[in-house]
Amino acid sequence: MFDFLPHPLEIVVPFVIVLGVLVFIHELGHYLAARWRGVHVEAFSIGFGSAIVSWKDRHDTVWKLCWLPLGGYVKLHGQEQPEDASPETRASWLPGRTFHSKSVLSRAIVVAAGPIANFLLAAVLFTALFIAAGRPTTLPVVGDIVPGSAADVAGLHTGDRIDRIDSTPIARFEEIQRIVTSHAGIKLTLQVTRNGLTQLLEATPDSRGEAGHAVGVLGIKGGAVAYEHLSPPAAVVAGVTQTWDVAGQTLVGVWQMLTAQRGTEDLGGPLRIAQLSGQVAQLGAASLVSFIAVLSVNLGLINLFPIPVLDGGHLVFYALEALRGRPLPARAVEYGFRAGFALLVGLFVFATWNDLSHFGLFKWVSTQIG
Repeated sequence: MFDFLPHPLEIVVPFVIVLGVLVFIHELGHYLAARWRGVHVEAFSIGFGSAIVSWKDRHDTVWKLCWLPLGGYVKLHGQEQPEDASPETRASWLPGRTFHSKSVLSRAIVVAAGPIANFLLAAVLFTALFIAAGRPTTLPVVGDIVPGSAADVAGLHTGDRIDRIDSTPIARFEEIQRIVTSHAGIKLTLQVTRNGLTQLLEATPDSRGEAGHAVGVLGIKGGAVAYEHLSPPAAVVAGVTQTWDVAGQTLVGVWQMLTAQRGTEDLGGPLRIAQLSGQVAQLGAASLVSFIAVLSVNLGLINLFPIPVLDGGHLVFYALEALRGRPLPARAVEYGFRAGFALLVGLFVFATWNDLSHFGLFKWVSTQIG
């Protein structure tokens, strides 16, 4: 898709596009909700640092595109509490249009609108893809077979279609993976269609240790994808369902990491996203759009985590304020934000370390030292 660009830009340009779309939609959610609840928005910025270009609209909101495209923000009028603002700042507040003067419900709506916008973006993108290109389904057809694997020993051939495992009918390749991973070392009966003929094969998935748990491995890869074109109403339902499924799979993955059922080596940061953006962009516009949709779901979920500094942390504070009938003590909020910031910095460092390890930097350094 970006083959005309020099190699470094084949990664940078898709990354900027992906991140720019996600940040813009997220902040647009905050902006529109603030306008709806009567809060004046002072600035809407994509990126940080000095502005490349800026302008002021008829609502006195300054729109900025900045040179460091690693995020963005919406500056709400009167976002700080009166006791935290200088007399000059308090004197400049517009009566009835400050964020802090709004009800708990209105503030919660403004904060929650960012993640909600990311979920809506994902649903819209999935819907558009299912209408234009069709809904992809990985057929339960055997592609490559690992030599010496359980599939090789069982006599599976490339092109075999697995129609049933024991008594469970199979419609997608992912269903094979789900069954096999939970049956390490347990014999399975596969009903296979080969050259129009049905036959039964017995396979015992190999056992592989992963985060202290045995995981079954058959040793095959999917080899066929079918695209089902959907009508607009069906595509909308499928788009919402796909968004829900991606969110559920992400939460399951996070829970598995937290409970040590899964390793944390797959946890990546901006460097990994940049690399994947460049790789996916080479596969075409449809793949890039799908990638943006998946990342949009992840961004929405991450921002809803109950960590101070993130939108989810703010929502927790607002929920406690609603229960108490008054805001939390300023010191409690301050300590919460400090802890949340420290946690985010730690996660960023850890994810970056994973990225650099994934790229082989540390192995290269140790080789040079050796």
